[in-house]
Amino acid sequence: MTKKTLCISAALLLSVVIGITLLTQKGVVLSLMANGADDVLRPLIGSKATLQLESLYFNASDKLNQVHVPEPVTTSDTFFVDNSQDNPASQLKTQMNLTALTPITHLSRLANEGVWKAIHLSRFPQDEVMAKTVLRVDDNRPYAYVALVKIDQKKIGIGAVAGIKHPGGTIGNPGPGKVPDDIKDKNLLLAAFDGGFQYKDGAYGMIVDGKTYVPLQNNLATVFINTRGQAKIGVYTGEKIPNEIVAVRQNGVLMVKDGQVTPFTEEGKDTWGRTVTNSIYTWRSGIGIDKDGNLIYAVGPSLHPETLAQALRAAGAVNAMQLDINPYWVRFALFQPKNDGTYTATSLLKQMQNGGYTYLHGYQKDFFYLFSKT
Repeated sequence: MTKKTLCISAALLLSVVIGITLLTQKGVVLSLMANGADDVLRPLIGSKATLQLESLYFNASDKLNQVHVPEPVTTSDTFFVDNSQDNPASQLKTQMNLTALTPITHLSRLANEGVWKAIHLSRFPQDEVMAKTVLRVDDNRPYAYVALVKIDQKKIGIGAVAGIKHPGGTIGNPGPGKVPDDIKDKNLLLAAFDGGFQYKDGAYGMIVDGKTYVPLQNNLATVFINTRGQAKIGVYTGEKIPNEIVAVRQNGVLMVKDGQVTPFTEEGKDTWGRTVTNSIYTWRSGIGIDKDGNLIYAVGPSLHPETLAQALRAAGAVNAMQLDINPYWVRFALFQPKNDGTYTATSLLKQMQNGGYTYLHGYQKDFFYLFSKT
C-alpha cells in the first residue's frame, strides 16, 4: 500500500469519526479520536499529516457550531453543582484574597459572569480556599467560555506527576502516572488537572523529584513547584534549579507576562501550541499565578490561544501559560475523600471528561494534583 493510499484511507477513516463525533460528542468517540490520532495515525502517516487532519476536525466542529449555534453558555449550567456549592461569604470563617475580576468590556455580559463563588471542599468546611467563575470570551462565539478556578496556595499545595507514556515514556523515561500514595492514603487529595503536551509536540521539559523525564529547554514558560507545594510560573533561562524546587514542567511560551497578554505573532506562532493546531478553536486549558500568589486554572471549549490568554489575564494572572488542548485530554477532577484512602471524583464541568479514576490508578499523560496542606 502506497503512502498516498494510506493518507487517503486515514483521511476517510477520520472523516467518518469526525461525523460521528460532531453528531454525538460521546466520550468513547472522543477517546477513539484522541488515542487513534496518537497511536495509529501518527505512526501511519506522520505527525504533520495527522495534525493537519486534527485541524480539519476542529475547524469543521467550529464551523458547525457557527451554523447551528448552541444556546449561549450560562453560569448555572456550566459547573457540576454537587462539589461546587455557592457558599455565601458571610458563612465562611476565612476568605481568599480574591482580586476583582477585570471585565472584558467588549463582550456581552452574562448574569453573574466574573463573580467568584466558593467551591465547597469537605476538608475546609468553613474556609474559602478555592473559588470558581465563568467568562464568555468571544463575541462571535456565544457558545465559547472559560471556566476559571482560583486556588489559595497558602492552604492548598500542588504537585506534578509524569505520565506512564508522556512526556518522557516515549524516550525511555516513563512516570508513575498516579497520585502519590502518601497524598492519597492520608485523604489529602483535593483535585487534579491536565498537564502539558506530549514529547513529540515540542519536547517540553519535565523534572519531578530529581528525575528528568524530558530535559529542560531555555526561554520557555515553566511551572516551578517547591518543597512547600507552592507553584510559580516564569521563564527558564538555563539557570541551575534550586534544591527547594521539586517539580518543573514546561509548555510553550508565556501567554501572559507581567500582567500583559504576550504578542501573538507569526514568528512565535508555533510556541503557543502545536504548529498546525495552535490557530484552531478547540478545548484548551491554562494555568497562571496572580499578584497575591493564588493559582489560577482556566479551561473551556472553542478557544483560541489568545482568548484563553485574555481570560487568564482578566482573572488576575500576572504570568500564565497554556497546558493541554483537545476535548478528551483537557480535564479537571474534584475529589471527595471517603476517609479510607478512596475517593469519589467529579469533573469540574458538565462537558468535561472525568479523569478521576486514571489519576488515582495510572494515567498515560502527566498531570498536576492539588492537596490539603493541613
